[in-house]
Amino acid sequence: MYTIPLHSIQLEAGFNVQQNDANNKEYYSPTLLSKYGINSRIELRLMTTVTTSSTIIIPQGTTHKTALEPIEIGAKIRLWEARKWVPKTSLLFHFAIPHTAGKANDINKIAPNFRFTFQNALTKKIAIGYNLGAEWDGESNTPAYVYTFASGLSISNRWYGYIEAFGEIKKGWPSQHSLDGGIAYNITNDCKADISSGFGISPAAPSWYVATGVSVRWRMKKH
Repeated sequence: MYTIPLHSIQLEAGFNVQQNDANNKEYYSPTLLSKYGINSRIELRLMTTVTTSSTIIIPQGTTHKTALEPIEIGAKIRLWEARKWVPKTSLLFHFAIPHTAGKANDINKIAPNFRFTFQNALTKKIAIGYNLGAEWDGESNTPAYVYTFASGLSISNRWYGYIEAFGEIKKGWPSQHSLDGGIAYNITNDCKADISSGFGISPAAPSWYVATGVSVRWRMKKH
């Protein structure tokens, strides 16, 4: 829910394997999110992802296709802080740029996505987070409406855990709903590692996924 400090650079690398159905598996290796804090309320964001799709085709066998996903640029804006039951609120948005991906993943037009993110602290150690938004695929004008609801627990000064429900709803397509959970460890104040796993609870959702990641932040020196 936070934005990174002024003149800081943060890199977040993630590695993910996802079983979509009995015959298809996807590897995200890696997803790289780069952030830069331009002031105390706004961070700029650049996201790149390399995916490998592994598909069983009978009788040919298993095929693998690796390609870059469309590059995404965007920002996160901290709108207001929490006050009593009014949640801490931010706006997160990106634009996927056409013709920046591998041929298998390319899109024909700019694909925006956005989320309003909210957080309420229940105690000093327990918080709930939830967000609502929409995203476009760069081909259709029909958006997918996305949501997340999560509860988080600060286990100690360095350990943090959460469980989460998330999904998307798109007109004319089966809805996707999933559950996951994860744990993160703050190695230092500027370096964090995490691992998570989840599974689908609706027929159209991916069967399961496992992910791990690391984030590192550098604070630029003032001149």
